[in-house]
Amino acid sequence: MASHHSETLNPEAAADAPPDNNPELPSPPYHVVTKPAQLPVEFLEPSAAQKLVIGFDCEGVDLCRNGALCIMQLAFPDAIYLVDAIEGGKELIEACKPALESDHIIKVIHDCKRDSEALYFQFGIKLHNVMDTQIAYSLIQEQEGKKRTSDDYISFVSLLADPRYCGIPYPEKEEVRILLRQDPNFWTIRPLSDMMIRAATDDVRFLLNIHEKMMQKLTEVSLWRLAVRSELYCRCFCLNDNQFADWPPLPLVPDDIEADVYVPEVDILSVLDVPPGKMGRVIGRKGSTIMAVKESCNVEIHIGGAKGPPDRVFIIGPEKEVRKAEAILRGRMLEF
Repeated sequence: MASHHSETLNPEAAADAPPDNNPELPSPPYHVVTKPAQLPVEFLEPSAAQKLVIGFDCEGVDLCRNGALCIMQLAFPDAIYLVDAIEGGKELIEACKPALESDHIIKVIHDCKRDSEALYFQFGIKLHNVMDTQIAYSLIQEQEGKKRTSDDYISFVSLLADPRYCGIPYPEKEEVRILLRQDPNFWTIRPLSDMMIRAATDDVRFLLNIHEKMMQKLTEVSLWRLAVRSELYCRCFCLNDNQFADWPPLPLVPDDIEADVYVPEVDILSVLDVPPGKMGRVIGRKGSTIMAVKESCNVEIHIGGAKGPPDRVFIIGPEKEVRKAEAILRGRMLEF
């Protein structure tokens, strides 16, 4: 087996004194992985006998369909694996394909849309069985009767700071953002600097803890909605010509939901083509049209923005609401 890097990060995050209810979050050891054999066997060979839950994230150069994936982080309870796509190449990432597509391994991630897009177009991997903490957060808010705001996508930094889930400040994230603005190729630099290692590990090392706390709060119906919507997030920017026919089917409503429990209509993903030059009308001034549609239709609306895909709008929500949103947006495109 190839030698690999194994160290424990100096847990400076502890200097920010995590709250008393979270004293058990020292930095786990990390391994920089450049060959498949350096990964745990139970990850490389998923099986029903050994189900896993791992924290997951990717870093890259403007990570998307064309933006190169550089590092893939895998957080296990006892260690973090930094899978180096630059040093290990395509062979290394493709060795992870069975795990990333497996029913037996839950991938806990915060907003998986771009990660999934990069994995699909660069490596032919269909990310599956994801628990997306961004979606889980909004479902818990909804469960608790809090009105959904039109901009209800919580950032990872805000989620970490929320004492219900973690309660840890993350100022280093802003430092990395500044470095990325200065040098978009930041994640391609090798060898990995201490700061790169810390940033990569910090992005995943709290996810399992957050997952555990969220699972305690989510109802049976919310868990089903989370599973469906996480699958739709995985598909969102992975447009192909066959309407996602080669992707795993969406989870069905569980049989064991009690008869008197309200089960909302299943979410769907709709992709709306926008004629050239009409995207401004669809978005509205400072996003006003999209905001208004989200509020009146109870849907999520995503646009590709600078990373693309251009000229398309992605709508996620119950079918009736999605059809209503489509009609409004089509109307906007026709206005002169």
